Amino acid sequence: MKRLLRSTALSIVIAGTFWGTSTFAQQSGEVVRQIVVQGTQRIEPETVRSYMVIAEGDAFDAQRIDQSLKSLFATGLFADVALRREGDRLVVSVVENPIINRIAFEGNRRMKDDTLQTEVQLRPRVVYTRTKVQNDVKRILDLYRRSGRFAATVEPKVIQLPQNRVDLVFEINEGPATYVSGINFVGNRAYSDGKLRDVIRTKEARWYRFLSQDDTYDPDRLTFDRELLRRFYLSNGYADFRVNSAVAELTTDRANFVITFTVEEGDRYKVGTTEVNTTLRDLDVESLRALVATDAGDWYSAEDVEETIQKLTDAVGNKGYAFVDVRPRLDRDRENRVVNIAYDIQEGPRVFVERIDISGNVRTLDRVIRREFRLVEGDAFNVAKLRRSRQRIRDLNFFENVEVENVPSEVAPDRTVIKVDVQEKSTGELSFGVGWSTSNGALFDVSTRERNLLGKGQDLRLGAMLAQRQTQVDFSFTEPYFMGRNVVAGVDIFALNTELQEESSYDSSSVGGALRTGYQISEALRQDVKYTLRRDKVENVADLASRYIREQEGTATVSSLAQFLTYDKRDSRIEPTEGYFLRLGTEFAGLGGTERFVRVTGGGGYYYPLGDQFVLGTTLSGGYILGLGEDIRINNRFYLGGDSLRGFRTAGVSPRDKATGDALGGLWMYNGTLQLNAPLGLPQELGLTGKIFTDFGGIGETDSAVSADVNQSSMIRVSVGFGVTWRSPLGPINLDIGFPVVQESFDETENLRFNFGTRF
Repeated sequence: MKRLLRSTALSIVIAGTFWGTSTFAQQSGEVVRQIVVQGTQRIEPETVRSYMVIAEGDAFDAQRIDQSLKSLFATGLFADVALRREGDRLVVSVVENPIINRIAFEGNRRMKDDTLQTEVQLRPRVVYTRTKVQNDVKRILDLYRRSGRFAATVEPKVIQLPQNRVDLVFEINEGPATYVSGINFVGNRAYSDGKLRDVIRTKEARWYRFLSQDDTYDPDRLTFDRELLRRFYLSNGYADFRVNSAVAELTTDRANFVITFTVEEGDRYKVGTTEVNTTLRDLDVESLRALVATDAGDWYSAEDVEETIQKLTDAVGNKGYAFVDVRPRLDRDRENRVVNIAYDIQEGPRVFVERIDISGNVRTLDRVIRREFRLVEGDAFNVAKLRRSRQRIRDLNFFENVEVENVPSEVAPDRTVIKVDVQEKSTGELSFGVGWSTSNGALFDVSTRERNLLGKGQDLRLGAMLAQRQTQVDFSFTEPYFMGRNVVAGVDIFALNTELQEESSYDSSSVGGALRTGYQISEALRQDVKYTLRRDKVENVADLASRYIREQEGTATVSSLAQFLTYDKRDSRIEPTEGYFLRLGTEFAGLGGTERFVRVTGGGGYYYPLGDQFVLGTTLSGGYILGLGEDIRINNRFYLGGDSLRGFRTAGVSPRDKATGDALGGLWMYNGTLQLNAPLGLPQELGLTGKIFTDFGGIGETDSAVSADVNQSSMIRVSVGFGVTWRSPLGPINLDIGFPVVQESFDETENLRFNFGTRF
């Protein structure tokens, strides 16, 4: 502001000086014979003259001199500029803005220097101006306020250096965090304040939220909370819902915020009639009615409407209609409180993809992003395929943010340009892990991984684990698009040593490698093939071990080829809440090596949501191994117990030597689980989930000759129990308590099973 006033005042003075003589100068022919530049250090005088409107040979004109003054100030190169006339010379005196030598931050403990450096616009070797500094101060304050520190202050300090250089230091006083002490709702009748607090992202300050920033005030998060409330109500039948206001007020001590949402719920609507109409020729509407996600009498849900639009768009597109526009028409019957929904399927505008522009990818190659697109240049534009392409790019997990949009082409009205803007994130990992499990005891592991090697999307991993009862070293490399095709190829090398003295009185070791490949037959169906070559060794057999184990002491070589077919329709592979999956695998050993067998495995699962956070899941799996002219070695057989049959020890369900109690394994097995995951009534951010389960399974006889000294039974075993899963800040913790209700006398049980592990 001071500089602007100075510039304005100087302009008035210059204008007053030259105004009275300008007309006379032009009439008498007085011109600027010479422009003299004074005060420059880094900038050449000719550069100064190039910014001026008036030049040598021009008449002395007050207006042009005034424009020259403003032009010089606008460059940002000068802290001060003065113009004066000396005879037929125009003298320009300048004071150059200094050059920034270094930028430093002091007092920042919550924010790293790298984070602040990316926020400010000034850089070393850039011209220093007060305006730019004040803008950077504002950006830093905004960054702190978004993290809940409204009391933060930033004071820029300038340290003068020789040669008109300066060091710029931002002195930061972060101040205390400004927490949200209360969240209130006004106008809500259908849902309690507690329920709505679970819906929004902002949380009230509590002691257990010490690792979260959701309990600090953030205006941007408050805007997001308004949208979350809107989605929640619209998905539960409140079609007229709106948030009238969201106000954050400081408490009297100015230490905390109290947030108040004023909402207007309106009436709750049910679905009346649903129709599917079309203007497309030869399109069978009846075949599409089954895709409608809502039935008459259901509560109206905006999510169901969006899901139906997506399904109809995909189904019609698969029938060969490239240009489709599905629009829902909602007819509210306020008297009867129903919403009649009509889905109109029309021919959309004939638009083709002109080109795909990608920006923001520094490391990742363009082709890694392009191959995830369901559209290419020249294709008919399809909104559903564009949405699917965006999701596939996000699923790469290479980018912090992915924005995909289409804009009209400047070439032709029937063309569109797809713009992709990505923000890369770190894809390298160096992790160390500690933990404890019932099966392996205390453990420590270390691994390094790069998920986007050289920007090509390749996955490289090297890891090692050391536990009380197991050690493992493994290396893997995966090429997601082998030879430019949509085929995954990879290689694995591993070495594994396991102590099995408690279960079967021996130790096992395996060293080998595998080659694998796989491809998607469709979005849900996948085929994988794997070749494995490994050397298995049964060693350290106890003197009192079963004779069936002592007979197998030594080394064997397995050369096997396996295939796996998976059909997956779950909403999430990590924490599914609905959907199902099916899996079938076969393995043939005998392509060289010493072992010859055929193994068949299969399984599936189904997940059904019973209500808010209640999920009922059931899984079933089984397997059978057949020796081709020889017995099956002990380490290739099936065992049940531990995680596969809670309530029983690892390998606790198995044919067993009567004298020694050693588990010998069976030739076939099956097991299943019925489990209900349910909330515990605690805040969601605690990450605690309860579960009630029943496990069941059975196992076949061992490959050794049946004799009186082996206990074996194919009778079903059943256990029931409950447990808790805690997604703690230190890693996942699982606690299961199981009780066998159907068992054999020689089975080994285990009521408590605990697993803890973390990586950092």
